[in-house]
Amino acid sequence: MSHRPFGTEHPYRYDLDQRVPSRPEVGAEYQIRVLASPDVTEVVVSFASGASVRAERVDPATLTVDFGARPAPPVGDSGGHLAGAAAAAPDTGGDVAWIARAVATADDAYSISGGTTTVGPFGVRPLSWRPEGGRLDVAGPGVASDVEWLVGSEGPRRVRFALELAPDAHVIGFGERFHGLDQRGEVLDATVFEQYKRQGHRTYLPTPFALVVGADACWGFHVATSRRTWYDVGATDPTRLVVEAEVDPADPVLPLRFYTGGPSDVVSAFLAETGRPPVPPAWVFRPWMSGNEWNTQERVLAEVRRSLAEDIPVGAVVIEAWSDEETFVAFRDAKAAVHPDGAPHRLADFDFPPDGAWPDPKAMVDELHAAGVKVLLWQIPLVPTDRGSTGQVAADLSTMEERGYAVREADGSVHRNRGWWFPGALLPDWTNPDARRWWLEKRRYLVDELGVDGFKTDGGEHAWGHDLRYFDGSRGDAANNLFPVWYAAAYHELAPVTFSRAGFTGSAAFPAHWAGDEDSTWEGFRASVTAGLTAGVSGIFFWGWDLGGFSGDIPDAELYLRSAAAACFAPLMQYHSEFNHHRTPSRDRTPWNIAERTGDPGVLAVFRRFAKLRENLVPYLVEQADRSVTSGRPLMRPLFFDHPGDERVWDFPLQYRLGDDLLVAPVTEPGATTWRVYLPAGEWVDYFTGEHHTGPVTVDRPVPLDEIPVYSLRDHRA
Repeated sequence: MSHRPFGTEHPYRYDLDQRVPSRPEVGAEYQIRVLASPDVTEVVVSFASGASVRAERVDPATLTVDFGARPAPPVGDSGGHLAGAAAAAPDTGGDVAWIARAVATADDAYSISGGTTTVGPFGVRPLSWRPEGGRLDVAGPGVASDVEWLVGSEGPRRVRFALELAPDAHVIGFGERFHGLDQRGEVLDATVFEQYKRQGHRTYLPTPFALVVGADACWGFHVATSRRTWYDVGATDPTRLVVEAEVDPADPVLPLRFYTGGPSDVVSAFLAETGRPPVPPAWVFRPWMSGNEWNTQERVLAEVRRSLAEDIPVGAVVIEAWSDEETFVAFRDAKAAVHPDGAPHRLADFDFPPDGAWPDPKAMVDELHAAGVKVLLWQIPLVPTDRGSTGQVAADLSTMEERGYAVREADGSVHRNRGWWFPGALLPDWTNPDARRWWLEKRRYLVDELGVDGFKTDGGEHAWGHDLRYFDGSRGDAANNLFPVWYAAAYHELAPVTFSRAGFTGSAAFPAHWAGDEDSTWEGFRASVTAGLTAGVSGIFFWGWDLGGFSGDIPDAELYLRSAAAACFAPLMQYHSEFNHHRTPSRDRTPWNIAERTGDPGVLAVFRRFAKLRENLVPYLVEQADRSVTSGRPLMRPLFFDHPGDERVWDFPLQYRLGDDLLVAPVTEPGATTWRVYLPAGEWVDYFTGEHHTGPVTVDRPVPLDEIPVYSLRDHRA
């Protein structure tokens, strides 16, 4: 969401809630957000009708990026792209945040006053809900009732309708969700959003698709739009799931698709329409390692060598802080002649200083490959404008602007990123074939000559604003949610694997994904497991998270090992850590650093055990990945997929099946010595002890730190 600056002569900015850009519904209550200078002690919103509303001062800690918040400037060493994010508690730049809640009236206008300054008036044009206005294009055996259209002078802007909820129905899906598995009783939306940690109801990867699961029936629905949608999932009326969606006033048609059958049938039908995932290469299922401070060739090799010396297997290393962070094409401190038209470089064009950060990237990749380790490089779909105005980045910026390779504003001017991360940067327009080709060719030497195996396609959340314009004629309101899908799709033309944080409908076809930034807390651990389960239901089968957490101080040994155990039995197993300005002690999430920092040398032995278990699981995971893609059963899935009609499974929302044979019950609370596990109907074998159980049964299992409750329908004993 964008904010509108008043200009330098005014001490505030304002922002209407994104749901009502400038045309609120008559009689409805909306928020007007204001950032005022510190000396303003009161803000008043006045309406032409005579009404006025005094704003409420808000704790800046509650701000999110849609307020126009900015991070604190980096301190210390600049060597990482998360230097700002590492200190990015939301910051107003010295302003004070206020919110006014105002009721819109017909043909009204409002002004904002604070201190001695008044700005406005700003007009509003009312809309009203009507029974006619557009068309709900329904396919499949479902019924939408109480259809209404929000209509204004330009035509319908939104539609809302209700779906019936049975008393015993559970609602799961809507993309990757952190706050809970069952969305019944929740109010949420489906819009791509970058929420730095503690995501709550925000998500990087929404989908307007959900399963509705009852004791005797299962069905699903897909609101087949890329525009923003909202859902009241029985929160207001427990018998109704109310959907609201933006529509194009020029063509107010909303496709709505219904599916029936078992949960896997519904997911499979959804993926058949939106993109079924390919099975990734087998190495994707091996253990991964990463750290944002590994910003030299020497450091990367040292960390991988240490892991192998500790007899801890490594399948892949993700190198984040490798590039110049201007072009995101060249290794930091490599030298090359400027190509004025932004044309691609080849490996031979670069001079790598022998005493530099990356003296011989080819030798590094060759050594890693010889050790059986694959290599992924970090990317972001931006070209920054605040990193200098000379050299190759200046040439690339000019090329993007002059050739129409960048996303644009409504007036045709080049769009500049409105977020706090790389503010002012240009975004490549993936809908322009020439732009996409130009962008990818600049990176092709990394694959063809260096041998890079994949890319961490981070930062796909930066397309904000309904007013954006794309080469194919689409506007921001319809295209922004698709930006991260196009981004990953483009990079799949270079390499078979991407590792994306953001996504939307269609992202399933471009694996893999991870859960984004999270604290090293038990709460963050539980939220991450929930995110994986909801992502799977929504078609994102090949998924992982930063085990032990990514941000803040290191986890204690217990949290680290409990999380490592769960990650061992998840689609992807990987650790990563945030940039910390190279301060000591280190916050790396390597097992040896956790052992040293916590004073618990046993961490190494336990982590080694789980990493080796993971290696042994790779053939099973490859086999089950193929079954998942074919059947529509997520690789990591809630128990209801395999045990329909068993209401007890809903009492254990963090338990899951990993493929057809394994049931996993992560230990997600500190201090546990035993853990209650529910085993549905079947003959179960304890993965670690070989003990047999006949379900349905509840088991209180001892949980030493080197074990996790895992049960198999076949004897896979470790």
